[in-house]
Amino acid sequence: MIRVLGTVFAALLGLAFGSFLNVCLSRWPEGESVVKPRSHCRTCAHTLAWWENVPLVSWLALRGRCRGCGSWIGWRYPVVEAAVGGLWAITVWQVLDPKVLNPLLLAHSLPVVVYIEVALAVGNFILYWLLVALAVLDAEHFWLPDWITLSGIAAGFFIVLVRGTMIGESGSMKYAAERTALGSIASILAAAGLILLIRWLYWLVRHQEGMGLGDAKLMALLAAWLGLPGALLAFGLGVVMGAVAGLALLAVPSERRGSDSWAFSKLPLGTFLCIGGVVSSLWGERLIVAYLRWAGL
Repeated sequence: MIRVLGTVFAALLGLAFGSFLNVCLSRWPEGESVVKPRSHCRTCAHTLAWWENVPLVSWLALRGRCRGCGSWIGWRYPVVEAAVGGLWAITVWQVLDPKVLNPLLLAHSLPVVVYIEVALAVGNFILYWLLVALAVLDAEHFWLPDWITLSGIAAGFFIVLVRGTMIGESGSMKYAAERTALGSIASILAAAGLILLIRWLYWLVRHQEGMGLGDAKLMALLAAWLGLPGALLAFGLGVVMGAVAGLALLAVPSERRGSDSWAFSKLPLGTFLCIGGVVSSLWGERLIVAYLRWAGL
């Protein structure tokens, strides 16, 4: 019962934070405040009533259109709200899984287990919120703001350090903290270095930029939260999804006409990396184990 109630509460909380994220995604690119003015239609400036601001429900009730001018609101609003709400719900469902809690209770006291699981849940809440934000910003504006990626790296490093210290097998908390910190820093540098290496090689071959520095910082963010194996899995998944998207563009005749052909079309790699990061966070260990077993390693 506690697991179900906790999951429902997390879903509702995620919907609320997803609604706020939509406000941020609309205003950040324009340099506007996310606090004032109140939520309003971007077309006619109609100020939304409280019942027009209920996550998902209002969009469905209004059939995706502004009550004032009838302009199309867009699919991004319900998708972002549902994504954040769903991911937060999955996080709590996994955290409260008895198969996860019981081994921890056998190894640690109850207060320590509570701290560990709270750190995990809060960390995943932050990570998924950041990844959804970056995925949309890159898809809509090809923009991965430094103040999000760099602060995300710092937050990931701190959360992983705290959790790694608490579950460290060593009797020395200092030793556990140092080991976790060094491993995290190495993962961050290696993940960012991978993108920088690919970027440099692409420049040598094509004499133009193929990846932005924002993608390198995003990979560093993924490594800070997921470790190097998780970040590499996210990168692999992102590249595959990007390739599929490129083939889909190739299949559309209109995209192949003119000088700006499909070969010169820009794809939001950051968006695919974020999706890969979510998949890696949720099922990364299972995917890696399944791959190693399939490869006979």
